[in-house]
Amino acid sequence: MFMPQLRSAACSISRAQGSFSRFSTSVNLKDNRAIIYSSNGTPPDVLTAVSYPSLSDPSPNTVNIKYLLSPINPSDINVIEGRYVEAASRANIGEHSDVFVAGNEALAEVIAIGDGVTEIKKGSWVVMGKEQSGTWRSQANVRAEDLVQVPEGASEVGAATISINPPSAYGMLSQFVDLKAGDWLIQNGANSAVGQAVIQIAAARGVKTINLVRSRRDGLGALRKELYGLGATQVATYDDIAHKSFRETVKGWTKGKEILLGLNCVGGPAATDMARYLGNDAFLVSYGAMAKQPLALPTSLFIFKNLKSVGYSLYRPGEAYKTREGRDRVMHTLVGLMKEGKLKDPEHEILTLEAGESNEDVSKKIRDVLVKLSEGRYGKKVLLRVEGN
Repeated sequence: MFMPQLRSAACSISRAQGSFSRFSTSVNLKDNRAIIYSSNGTPPDVLTAVSYPSLSDPSPNTVNIKYLLSPINPSDINVIEGRYVEAASRANIGEHSDVFVAGNEALAEVIAIGDGVTEIKKGSWVVMGKEQSGTWRSQANVRAEDLVQVPEGASEVGAATISINPPSAYGMLSQFVDLKAGDWLIQNGANSAVGQAVIQIAAARGVKTINLVRSRRDGLGALRKELYGLGATQVATYDDIAHKSFRETVKGWTKGKEILLGLNCVGGPAATDMARYLGNDAFLVSYGAMAKQPLALPTSLFIFKNLKSVGYSLYRPGEAYKTREGRDRVMHTLVGLMKEGKLKDPEHEILTLEAGESNEDVSKKIRDVLVKLSEGRYGKKVLLRVEGN
């Protein structure tokens, strides 16, 4: 399958610049559009674009929202494939009943408010406070309690990508080890969205990071430079840490100080080798398995180092982020870092699914992008802007 040029008279792919004004941009669309699937499978095979009618006035305690940007995250693909336990809720989209709407993260604007809603105002920027709510669409009616308002000061791209990856990084840096300035952590998948957020939040706290990436990739030198630019203390490859001799290099970096936290989103040998660099009573926190290989750890690490191996999910019941107060606190912290220039927008491209395009053309466009993403041929975050049909 070839990848068509993503361009049009309206500039289907563009780079967002700076902050956007927060005036209401609601449009009385004759039809809305959504990217849906009726059963799990390979995304290019199961996803399709459909149209659905304009929204009615919101019922009490709900609001109508217009989606501004909806990121495509690796977890979105895993959910569509059926690899994750967390599944999207089935919905009725126009004439299409009992289907899933793809997408979990998004920035939206409130365009209408139902009776009983007092905390959210028309024109406010909001993100999803409920997981797997189906965000790859143009508009929706949602419960006000399932939304989180974005504090002033974030750019459109920053706000659109603030509700999953940066909070995950923040949570893992805060929940397991009381890291102080000068302490060390090590992570694989350092070039992922979460990995880049870890680098920046850690740097803002004075925490030092060893960041691991794949050895066999194009542009390794440019990637190293990019990660150092974000605040990485050291960057190494999976091939580097596989050699016992490299441990002396790491000891030189840390001046013998033990590494207290390891963050794993890869699994397989990359996680096994990384765990051997952790110190006594350290935590290995797994939040992903991009290699799709089991996590295998030497028993000696548990016996002689008292290693603690745990998992992390942003939405796990009982986590602070599950409460409105917790979400608001984290959101204000992250936007504060953005305003200070300590948490940057991810490198990105915006794919606009335009109002003038047919559902067949939109379906092909989204399928082609997902094929390219699944093959690792996109080095940037892709965000959808879904217009009505």
